[in-house]
Amino acid sequence: MKALFDEVSVLCSKLTTKRYSTSFSLGILFLKKPLRNPIYAIYGFVRFADEIVDSFDGFDKKYLLDKFKSDLYEAIEQRISLNPILNSFQQVVHKYNIDIELVNVFLDSMEMDLEKQFYVKENYEKYILGSAEVVGLMCLKVFLNGNQEKYEELKPFAMKLGAAFQKINFLRDLKDDYQTLGRTYFPNVDMTEFTLQAKREIEAEIAQDFKEALVGIKKLPVSSKGGVYLAYVYYLTLFKKIKRVSVDRVLVERIRVSDGEKIALMFKSMLQFKTNML
Repeated sequence: MKALFDEVSVLCSKLTTKRYSTSFSLGILFLKKPLRNPIYAIYGFVRFADEIVDSFDGFDKKYLLDKFKSDLYEAIEQRISLNPILNSFQQVVHKYNIDIELVNVFLDSMEMDLEKQFYVKENYEKYILGSAEVVGLMCLKVFLNGNQEKYEELKPFAMKLGAAFQKINFLRDLKDDYQTLGRTYFPNVDMTEFTLQAKREIEAEIAQDFKEALVGIKKLPVSSKGGVYLAYVYYLTLFKKIKRVSVDRVLVERIRVSDGEKIALMFKSMLQFKTNML
């Protein structure tokens, strides 16, 4: 039965989310139930693409990414794929009318990761747009379920939230990105002389993204507001931790929020949401 295969496909996307991201998994649990599987599907899709360019050393990454793209377009056209991650994602694309251009921009950013690059403002902004901002827009399509007027209103805020999350990832992963993958995302930053001033300028940019994103979170429907706010709180907590540590420590250590802290933040956020403090 096709319905059973579709169910298995979503379970694969859900498992992918849970194994790769505790933060997003808990955030998704705060969404109303009908929204959870579509967001699992989006996360599974973007995670698999990201893994190809980040983790598959020793394999032909360009071939694998090209194959992934080809299989995706076929899945969208045929409305089915034997790749369960792509099968669950194509269903979301059709059900929520996700613009293929959003998908293309995301995949373009993944292609940028196939080669070592020195980022200046233009390609840095292009990468942020593709790797994070459009992913936020895909999720927004699900949250608003066809309300195009509301989508246009909240679009800038969703993009800011995606940008904030991605820039924090860059700061958190400075060591691995630079030493292992040979990447330096922040424009015109010399990682051999990464200074406190450079760190503070990046942090100021992220703080502004967070500030603007919160305005949009407060305007989300109740069905999605709690889950998005919890993800926001997790990343804001991580951001505050990174701000407190030295430049030298950021370069040698991956700063993280412990699972215990995440559970505590979850209950705090739940209380804020239920008492209408958000």
